[in-house]
Amino acid sequence: MRAVDALMECLKAEGVDVVFGLPGGANLPTYDAFYDAGIRHILVRHEAGGGHAAEGYAKATGRVGVALATSGPGATNLVTPICDAMMDSVPVVFLTGQVRTELLGTDGFQEADTIGITMPIVKHSFMIQHPLEIPRAVHEAFHIARTGRPGPVVVDIPQDLSRADIPYEPVRDLHLPGYQPTTDGNQKQIRLAAKALANARRPVLYVGGGVVAAGASAELIELATVDGLPVTCTVMGLGAFPAPHPQWLGMLGMHGTRTANYSMDEADLIVAIGARFDDRITGKLSEFAPRAKFIHIDIDPAEISKNVPAHIPIVGDARNILPRLTAEYRALTPDPARLEEWWTRIRRWQERHPLAYEDSTDAEIKPQYMIQALYEATGGDAVVVSDVGQHQMWAAQYFHFAKPRRWINSGGLGTMGFGLPAAMGAKVGCPDETVVCIAGDGSVQMNAQELATCAQEQIPIKVFIMNNGYLGMVRQWQELFWDKRYSAVDMGDWPDFVKLAEAYGATGLRLEDKRTLVSDMREALATEGPVVVDVRVTREENTFPMIPAGQAARDMVG
Repeated sequence: MRAVDALMECLKAEGVDVVFGLPGGANLPTYDAFYDAGIRHILVRHEAGGGHAAEGYAKATGRVGVALATSGPGATNLVTPICDAMMDSVPVVFLTGQVRTELLGTDGFQEADTIGITMPIVKHSFMIQHPLEIPRAVHEAFHIARTGRPGPVVVDIPQDLSRADIPYEPVRDLHLPGYQPTTDGNQKQIRLAAKALANARRPVLYVGGGVVAAGASAELIELATVDGLPVTCTVMGLGAFPAPHPQWLGMLGMHGTRTANYSMDEADLIVAIGARFDDRITGKLSEFAPRAKFIHIDIDPAEISKNVPAHIPIVGDARNILPRLTAEYRALTPDPARLEEWWTRIRRWQERHPLAYEDSTDAEIKPQYMIQALYEATGGDAVVVSDVGQHQMWAAQYFHFAKPRRWINSGGLGTMGFGLPAAMGAKVGCPDETVVCIAGDGSVQMNAQELATCAQEQIPIKVFIMNNGYLGMVRQWQELFWDKRYSAVDMGDWPDFVKLAEAYGATGLRLEDKRTLVSDMREALATEGPVVVDVRVTREENTFPMIPAGQAARDMVG
């Protein structure tokens, strides 16, 4: 059969039920194979939209997402989603077309060195040099993407090789000698961690997106509830531990709660699980958690002691390690009374520093209230996909996530334009779930063209735009740190989002009255098909609390 038909057989063998892509000259053979393959293909309007949709699908389902693009500009348009997937450890296979082999290196039409361009931002990549390599490369790509620390894998296929006839036999065995992720964790280290935890007087469990990726939420809850251990999550880890829980400190980091950040600052033991101590969490690294010892559990050995030296490192899969840590901890029968003084201090912080804002007294919609209203309108039961900006942080603060894979956002790269296509992918992967996208008037315009995809493919996402007429987070920084010298942040009153939605075949609504906001949102959620809701909020409102960049957690403002 043709190599591209073998490619389709490989995708089906990997359980692929949908591919997001856009055809072009170099991947035309692949699209011809789709004609008979029986795999759903969703035609996106921009390759970046396809890449983010594959990410949204992967984050919502836990399965590997697939995005397809042609050579040259098609592949370079995938650079941002590839980098985004790398930063957030998202399992996506990116299949790119390439010019014919005799044109490689000649600056042929739509030629680009896709492998070279993406090399620093992939988990692995394959440049196909013979058609017989395609089946094994595809299966290895999926294996690498989903195992160990998940991540993006690129497979670049020259057009002439994809058309060649090959004898196809299913690949039954995968053996990659140079790729053997450590998943079990060292039992001696786990025992040491249990002893440290049993002796700690001021412990905190610091949970990242790795717990969600590992499917280890239940195991985390079991560990935390053995002895009433305080838990905080990064923006990527939200939902790994249920937010409406007495041991929940709130999100930590730059826009986290004062309770979470103060607890980290005064902890004597921090147990980092699937988290990487990035700058949004640590603030000024030299002053981060000065009293603490660190246990660091992570699937990726490169992350351990990268930013913060680990006293007890444990390399492995959280789902394998946490039950054993819990068992070792239980066996030590630690005295729960040792934590009473710590919890007294934590409760005092919670009482003194709750998340709060000054609400309006009239019809004006404060952005924080918009999130609270959406939480009420959905009953908290929705997959929430956020774009990047102030709205992302308010959503993280005020929408309380009780389960994993219900909160999808771009954390590490902070990619504006991520939200709408990622919501599209999440809805395709979870068709029975309510999927809402929370976007800003700036970020939503970066991939608004995917509304056409939603209309054509009947993907009924609900997009709620927090419209303040500004690039809000940049404006906030200019207000606080640049003497209010507002430069290139005023978005004006364009476009008319209601008309834009209607032009794309979606329903458009505009909401401006706080008093009817919850009922209006319920109406939007009940409307069939894709819906865009333009919610006009307070024009200049800041996201607080906040750790100014490069400062310590104890220096929070707002």
